[in-house]
Amino acid sequence: MLTGLNHLTLAVTDVERSVGFYRDLLGFRCEAVWDAGAYLALGELWLCLSLDPARAAAPPGADYTHYAFSIAQQDVAAFRTRLLAAGVQEWRRNRSEGESVYFLDPDGHQLEAHVGDLASRLAACREKPYPGMLFA
Repeated sequence: MLTGLNHLTLAVTDVERSVGFYRDLLGFRCEAVWDAGAYLALGELWLCLSLDPARAAAPPGADYTHYAFSIAQQDVAAFRTRLLAAGVQEWRRNRSEGESVYFLDPDGHQLEAHVGDLASRLAACREKPYPGMLFA
């Protein structure tokens, strides 16, 4: 039986550049680096960056698939300012409960920094449910 998320692997085109982005800009802790990849950690999250030249041919995200990280409300403005100062591109504006910053990593992976959790989202949805929404 599944017990939770084990790790997240992202295909990257430049390991050194991606390590710098996740470590220096987002605050991940770098645990190991090798020619074709790296292991980083953020809280309990294990992130693997894996060199994959095919990533360069992948079209930019055409859908809503993304990876979200938690952030405290009081840190959102400074975080957004830091990303924009580094030339990071925002790919979406927030339209749901809890403040969010949606941004791209150097390889175009769609990321989010989000205030709130599942409980706060469900509470907001109970106040204003999405069309056809049912609760367990």
